[in-house]
This record gives sequence, structure tokens and C-alpha cells, in this order.
Amino acid sequence: MGVFGRLVDILKSNVNDLIDKAEDPEKMVKQIIKDMQEELNENTQKYGKAKGSENLAKKKYEAAVKVSQDWERKAKAALSQGNQELAKQALTKKVKADEDVASYKEMYDSISSQTEAIGAQMELLKNKLDEAKAKQAVLIARSQAAETKKDLAKSMGGIDTSSAMDKLNRMEEKVQRQEAEADAFVEVAGGGSAEMELRDSFQQIETDAKVDAELARLMAEMGSGVSQDVQQ
Repeated sequence: MGVFGRLVDILKSNVNDLIDKAEDPEKMVKQIIKDMQEELNENTQKYGKAKGSENLAKKKYEAAVKVSQDWERKAKAALSQGNQELAKQALTKKVKADEDVASYKEMYDSISSQTEAIGAQMELLKNKLDEAKAKQAVLIARSQAAETKKDLAKSMGGIDTSSAMDKLNRMEEKVQRQEAEADAFVEVAGGGSAEMELRDSFQQIETDAKVDAELARLMAEMGSGVSQDVQQ
């Protein structure tokens, strides 16, 4: 499809259809904008050349009109002097100039019409290019979102949910068994803890007895020393 073919599609508001049909919508949108920009640049150059030709044809037409008017003034001047022969010669030149005027007028009108058509086409393409650029981000975002949605749907379609839930249930049962085993170990360890506490109690009694004995010894020694100091 050529660039103008794409332009026609865009003018018919078929950008979204092109996006949907493209293998890579993001690349398609960028390519469309690139093609439109290139076409706009080319049309701008053509418009410049056409405008130059139009201006040249206009100058030739205006020059021919001046020549015709000049010969008419000369014919009038000859008649005012009573010289009909000279007036006829001047009018012969005017007739030829009038033919040039008609020819250049036709040429100017034709080129002007073409230039106007190119300018209108260029302006239309420029407006559509601006519109496409404005839509580019939105269209690409929509395309990416749709692609992501499709990928998620494919992923969900490839998962056996019943099988996955069975695995989760078996894992839960395994964890429950581990928790039960841990509770059992705590209960068993609890009996040993009581026995250890009992041993610690007796050990504490023995320690306290030794401390009391050491205290009594020190007090006795200190009491004896104090008594001797007093006697002296």
C-alpha cells in the first residue's frame, strides 16, 4: 500500500483498523507517521516549485497585459494625429499582445489551480500528521495494554488450576504435620524440663548451705578479732 493509500485510510478514520491488523502496531504507527512526514516534506518541495512556476506565469501574464495596453495607447495617439495607418499597425501589435495575454492567463490559471490543490493537499496532510502524532502515544499504549492482556490470558489458559490447588493442599497438609510434630517435641521436652528444674532446686539448696557456712565462718573470725582489739 502506498503512502496516499495510507492517507486515504487515515482520512476514513481507519487508523485503529490498521493498528489491529498490524503484526507490530507500535512499529506500524511509527512507520505511518514517518511516511506521512516524508510525504509532507516532498509535497512542501513540490508546492515551492509550483508556487515559483505560478509566480513566473503571473509575471508573464501581467507583462503581456502591459504590452497590450501600451499598443492601445499608441493606437489612440496615432488616431489623435489622424494617422489611421499607424493606428492599424499599433492595433495589429495589440491583437498579438492580446493573444499572449489570453495564453498566459490560461497558463497562469492552470498553474494556480494546481498550486492551490497541492497546497490544500499539503495542509490536509499536515493536519493529519499532527493528529497522528497526537494519537501515537495513546494508540501505542492501547496496543501494549492489549498485548499484555492477551499474554496474561494465554498464561492463565496454560495453567491447570485444579492441579495447582491440589499441590497447595498437599503442601498445607505437610505443614500441618510439621506443626503437629513440633508440638509433640515440645510436650516431650516439657517433662525433661521439670526434672531439670528439680535438680536445679536441690543444687541451689546445696549452694545456699555452703554460702551460709562461709558466712558463719567469716563472722566468727571477725567477731574474734574485734574482741581481742577491745581487750587491748
